[in-house]
Amino acid sequence: MTRPFDICIRGAGIVGRTLALHLAGKQLRVALIAPAASATDTTATGASDVRAYALSQVSRQLLEAVRCWPDVQHATPVLTMQVHGDGGGQVAFNADDAPAEALNWIVDVPVLEARLAEAVRYQPLIEVCETPQPATLTVVCEGRASSTREEWGVQWDVTPYGQSALATRVRCTNAHAQVARQWFHEGEILAFLPMDGPQGNLCAVVWSVSPQRAQMLQNAPDDDFCKALESASHGVPGAISLVGDRKVWPLQQALARRWTGVAAQGAWALAGDAAHNMHPLAGQGLNMGLADVAELTRVLTERPYWRSVGDPKLLRQYERARKADFAVMGQANDALQQLFTNPHPALQAMRNWGMNRFESSGPIKQWVARRAMGALGKPATQGKKHP
Repeated sequence: MTRPFDICIRGAGIVGRTLALHLAGKQLRVALIAPAASATDTTATGASDVRAYALSQVSRQLLEAVRCWPDVQHATPVLTMQVHGDGGGQVAFNADDAPAEALNWIVDVPVLEARLAEAVRYQPLIEVCETPQPATLTVVCEGRASSTREEWGVQWDVTPYGQSALATRVRCTNAHAQVARQWFHEGEILAFLPMDGPQGNLCAVVWSVSPQRAQMLQNAPDDDFCKALESASHGVPGAISLVGDRKVWPLQQALARRWTGVAAQGAWALAGDAAHNMHPLAGQGLNMGLADVAELTRVLTERPYWRSVGDPKLLRQYERARKADFAVMGQANDALQQLFTNPHPALQAMRNWGMNRFESSGPIKQWVARRAMGALGKPATQGKKHP
């Protein structure tokens, strides 16, 4: 007789697959729900996937524990982060000052997803299903537009930013030299993230602009778009050529009021973007989702033998810990977004003065850098490794 599922994970993205691998590594039987590919999937339409994430050391450890960390060509170490204000303010973070191997790593999402999918295939305690399965605990990892969260009536508090993100990939005549760059200008936020290894000249671009400007930039001819990028980046990357599609999505901060509960179908928990969203300016979105994975895995696998994985007390521990972390990171992220998108001249002068003061702050700057890298967070959960 087949053993029943301990966990049903709805959503087979990075967070869902990583959670499945860690829980299966702790001898829990997992149903991973991955609906059949639809006509809107990028793999079905042939559109390129331009997503790239800045992952911290803690996130790297979590993925290494299940042997899914990409090679250096697809997980480029960032040695320096340069932030340019809109009135002479500048801040630079260096890995040598932390000290650390890297500030973070810019990870090629399609490569990471392929590694996770391959690891799932070789884990006998994970069964990939197209429809939800009965289990002691259901974990929802469906992303920001989660249908399950809506179906279960979980309130979703959304603060729209009145901005859209435009993401693409570009090749530059100047090598990136493992430097991530960010420019703030008239309410817009432009990031160039190094990819394709330490010697590469490929960059992932994330440009936060008004919805109208995002639409205009998305529809502009390639040459016009590249000229706009060269102007906004002050020519630092050199001449730019477009090598990926341009994707646009609205930006928001959002938080589910409840992350855990017990309903007619059993115990449930939210994780990743199904539980929280934030602005991409600090590059912490996926790191927060993977921190959910680490905490939920810890809570479930360190439980007393007599407690079920669906025990409400255990799930509340997870919810309290993760909501507290989001309260700190989410509020800081939101404050930065509000500060740098406000056009008032007095605020512009204050924020650029503040950037320069922060640049010379010594220990304070180093503490902030370590916090952003995850060095002060909990160590990643170590699970059984898989081929």
